Amino acid sequence: MCGIAGLIHRGKSTNVGGEMQNMLQSLKHRGPDSTGYALYGDGSSNNYILRFKVGENVKEGSSAQIEDPSVYEKRVAQVNSEIISAGATIVKEEKATPYSFRYVLKCDDDLLELAKKIESVEMTEILSLGKSLELVKDIGDASVVADQYGLNNFSGTHGIGHTRMATESGVDIRSAHPFWGYPFSDVSVVHNGQLTNYWNTRRKLEKLGMRFMSTCDSELIAVYLADKIRKGVDLNEAMHSSLNDLDGVFTYLVATKDKLGMAKDYMAAKPMVLYESDELVALASEEVAIRTLLPHEIDTHDPYEGEVKVWQA
Repeated sequence: MCGIAGLIHRGKSTNVGGEMQNMLQSLKHRGPDSTGYALYGDGSSNNYILRFKVGENVKEGSSAQIEDPSVYEKRVAQVNSEIISAGATIVKEEKATPYSFRYVLKCDDDLLELAKKIESVEMTEILSLGKSLELVKDIGDASVVADQYGLNNFSGTHGIGHTRMATESGVDIRSAHPFWGYPFSDVSVVHNGQLTNYWNTRRKLEKLGMRFMSTCDSELIAVYLADKIRKGVDLNEAMHSSLNDLDGVFTYLVATKDKLGMAKDYMAAKPMVLYESDELVALASEEVAIRTLLPHEIDTHDPYEGEVKVWQA
C-alpha cells in the first residue's frame, strides 16, 4: 500500500519540513511501519551535509538484540578516522539518536571514495551526502520521526517523503524510504508499487559497479536513475527510460538539488494526485495530504498512465 508525497516551491524557501510532516502524517493509514523524509535546503554552502547511521532502531519487545551504546561510539570514532583519512574535514557533528548522526564536511576530493571509506565501518550506512539534501528515515509515524530528528522547522524549497507498509522486506531503517541515489550527492527516490524484474536488473547494475544497501525493490529505482545520471543522461530522459526498463506496477517521485519529478507506469495502478500552480506543486497518494497545505477548494487531477513530469525549483 504505502504512501508517497512531495512538494516543490518555485523561487522561495519555506518550512518544508513542517509541510512534509503534515502531508505524511495524513497518510499514516497507508503505512505505519516507518517514515522517511528527503528535504532540500538552499545548498548555498560549499560544505557537504552527511547523514549516516551506525546501527538500527530496535524497539522494546523486538526479538532483535539491543546493542550497547559503547558499540555505537566505537563505530563513530572509526567513521571519523575514515573521513580524515579520505582527506575531508569535519566542520560540525550532531547526534540525532544514539545510532544516527548529522555531519557537516569540507571535502574537495572524490565523494565516491569518501562514501566507500565511511561505509567500510561495520553496520554503517550513509543515508545521504549532499549540499542541499538531508535524508532522514526511521521507525514510527511522520510526527514521531520529525520530532525525533528536529525536522519541524527545516527551511527549504522542496522535499519528498514516504510512509511504509512493509511487504517485501523487514521493518527496519535500511528498508525504509527514501533511497539516496548513491553516489550522487543530491538524488533521492520514494516509490509506491512492486517491481517484478528487481533481481535481474539489480545484478546488471551491480556488474556496472553500482551499490545496493537493502533488498527492498524500491531502492532499484534510485540506483537505476543514479546510473543514468552517471552516464550523463538528463533526468527527464532517464525517467522516461525507466518506464520501459522497470517491470511491475509503480508510481515514484524523484528529487534532485533543484528538481522534483514524477513517473507513473503504463498500467497506472498506483494512485497519484497532483496540484500545480505558479508558486507550488504538490503530489501525494491521496488528496487529503495536499489538503494539509491548501485547505480551501482546489483543482487536482490524476496523472495519466506512462506520464513523466519534472518541475524546477
